[in-house]
Amino acid sequence: MDYRIFPPDGYLEGQMNLPLSKSMSNRALIINALTPGAEPLKQISECDDTRVLRQALQASNGDTVNVDAAGTAMRFLTAYFASRPGMTVTIDGTERMRERPIGPLVETLRSLGADITYAGNEGYPPLTINGRNLEGGEIEIDATVSSQFVSAILMIAPFMAKGLTIHLLGEPVSMPYIQMTLKMMDAAGAETDFYGGDTIEVAPVPYSRPTLNIEGDWSAAAFAYQIETLAMGEMKINGITDDSCQGDAAAQRLWADLGVDTSWEDSDTATLMPSPECSPRVVEDMTGTPDLVQPLVVTCVALGIPFRLSGVETLRDKETDRLAALKAEMIKLGCNIEMPAAGVAEWNGRRMPVTELPVFETHNDHRMAMSLAPVSLTIPGIIIKDIEVTAKSFPDYWQQLEEMGFLLIDASLPIEEVRNILGIEAEEEEG
Repeated sequence: MDYRIFPPDGYLEGQMNLPLSKSMSNRALIINALTPGAEPLKQISECDDTRVLRQALQASNGDTVNVDAAGTAMRFLTAYFASRPGMTVTIDGTERMRERPIGPLVETLRSLGADITYAGNEGYPPLTINGRNLEGGEIEIDATVSSQFVSAILMIAPFMAKGLTIHLLGEPVSMPYIQMTLKMMDAAGAETDFYGGDTIEVAPVPYSRPTLNIEGDWSAAAFAYQIETLAMGEMKINGITDDSCQGDAAAQRLWADLGVDTSWEDSDTATLMPSPECSPRVVEDMTGTPDLVQPLVVTCVALGIPFRLSGVETLRDKETDRLAALKAEMIKLGCNIEMPAAGVAEWNGRRMPVTELPVFETHNDHRMAMSLAPVSLTIPGIIIKDIEVTAKSFPDYWQQLEEMGFLLIDASLPIEEVRNILGIEAEEEEG
């Protein structure tokens, strides 16, 4: 379905109730499945990605597991099933999933004794896995490719006979996610050490405790920051903590430079208010926070603030090529994003004329859809196509926008009917 979106009338005073963290939920599911005697988790994210992972963990010997478009599930399950003796499964996904490289993870697991074969193209899903007891030992991993490869191997390491020592080669991407994995492993009874930023040791000590509570999703909080920045009203975000283990808590700092002040009423409610502080140009290294790139770029473009963001190359291997998708959609706002070097996206602040109302493609990417919706605060009536993609991480995102006062109209309706709807809304308010 496609939506035509109009902003709330007047001063915005809204709130966003965040879904539970998808990243923490996915890790909790794997750790819980590996913890002897653990009961099923009760409080986890209800998004599509987590649902796929939960269902896959119930697979029987000989099953084919379909993870759809869930890249985290593909990576975590590859390591999980490789460490389950006597378990044989094939893991597959969407056509896009079959284009996302998984070779470095497979080769590393094979070096630890895993039995994994490619059921299609070399280096890509689908995979056929015969689970084994893995010996462990000492390995090197190219940490510049994906933090999820590292996390996938870390979570099965407590069950390796010799434990595991990982030497990270190169500057790790999304380091906060590796740190989140280690924190959750330790909380569940594993014994880990992180030396000097490039060496991780995991002792052969199995998990023994239930997983900690799951926090609200700081990645999703970025969309509330977008709305506050463009509406200049007052927003409350429920379900996040100031001392979060999530790297995307950096949203608080990033949007402080874009005119948003964050205060804390209690341990899990943030209040966002306008601030006079606003940077004339944003220069940031996004290596540790790639999921914030899309909302940050869209916010800067909507405000007319030039930017230079480095550390963004991993966005090419997400649900879509997110750099190409951003470039294609920001052109519709008169912004030509340049890629002057690998891993760098920048805009000089110059705009081209915009001659028609933007109709945005989501590129089958949940974060594209949610990042684009706040543009309606500056250009009422924008159209966003295929809005269902937000179910991947934030199932009730559109409902919450409506509760804030945004008007979402089926884009297939004739323009005369749209005008009638807007007129009815105006009459009701005047009455």
